[in-house]
Amino acid sequence: MVDTDRAISRRTLLGALGASGVTALAGCSGGDGGSSGESGDTDTTDGTATSGSGTDSVTAAWVYISEVGDLGWSWAHDQGRKTVDEKYDWLETEYTEAVAPEDSERVFEQYAQGDADIVFGTTFGYQDPMYTVAEQYPDTYFEHATGYRTRENMGRYMGRIYQPRYLAGQATGMVTENDTIGYVAAFPIPEVIRSINAMALGARSVNPDATFKIRWVNAWFDPQTSRQAANSLIDEGCDVISQEQDSPAPVRAANEADVWASGYNAPMGEFGGDNYLVSPVWNWEEVYGPTVSAVRDGTWESDAFWGGMETNLPALDEWGPEVPQEVKDTVAETEEKIVSGELDVWAGSPFEGESDEFLFQEMNSFVDAVDAEVPE
Repeated sequence: MVDTDRAISRRTLLGALGASGVTALAGCSGGDGGSSGESGDTDTTDGTATSGSGTDSVTAAWVYISEVGDLGWSWAHDQGRKTVDEKYDWLETEYTEAVAPEDSERVFEQYAQGDADIVFGTTFGYQDPMYTVAEQYPDTYFEHATGYRTRENMGRYMGRIYQPRYLAGQATGMVTENDTIGYVAAFPIPEVIRSINAMALGARSVNPDATFKIRWVNAWFDPQTSRQAANSLIDEGCDVISQEQDSPAPVRAANEADVWASGYNAPMGEFGGDNYLVSPVWNWEEVYGPTVSAVRDGTWESDAFWGGMETNLPALDEWGPEVPQEVKDTVAETEEKIVSGELDVWAGSPFEGESDEFLFQEMNSFVDAVDAEVPE
């Protein structure tokens, strides 16, 4: 992992997103059932508010939608928390897990009334409760993952996971023998559609015959249904399985059926055996380290961060034990081009030249490589 003190800016401002609401976005990763998330007028903070003078120590709190467990969305966030907690002796961290969105306002208030200098909310459903509490406690700083609303004391953050998705897509396109790749998907929302499209474009970049089949689970975490979806795709001839799930159930199903699998959110190699490819994963310490440091230094800003692989926030984990060297070499070469800015994942696709606002909130159709329609 890259050091959180490396020489890059703490945030990357999104011009289009920074001043506009994301009214079409519904239930991002780790979310709460895919509800619409619309909440009326959105704040148009210009992203210039700062915390003023610094402090000798910082107390930071995290609120998670699910139990931390041993992998998945909340696990990845908690790994980021642990990393910065161990790194900085001036930092104290706290967390509360398995908090439903309807209960989150109370938890945010408790932290704001206590000793928390900054509170991180890690699921889309927390956005409106955090927005309300942030107004009531202007001396506490808040950060929300995956959403769009901001205040002078409330920022937002996410990563361009579609970049490592593209790379994982290249791997699937190179190992498939049937040219048919299965994708166990959560909800038909822009975030998931964006990931599917990126993987499909990656696969097509190395295999012009590659096609993706989709199964919608309508849940972020439903191991039984996810396993059934993976098996259904395998029965239809998919010889590679990919996923947008917090559970390794699709990877397990693929391994049992002796077909390749790509995971998501956390390293899943232990569940895929010799059939494991790779997983797009999160290194949330790349956000949390600079953010808590900015609170301590008095330079915190309310802004909109959507970092790519150049920040090491979205990344790929280690390759599976039987992945061909040709696959590794091809992906490594492509990764260098993405990180350097030489390659835009969307180049040559119907989404080439689209704004970050469109990519983040409005993508609602599939590229030709996807054999599916977006459900209404």
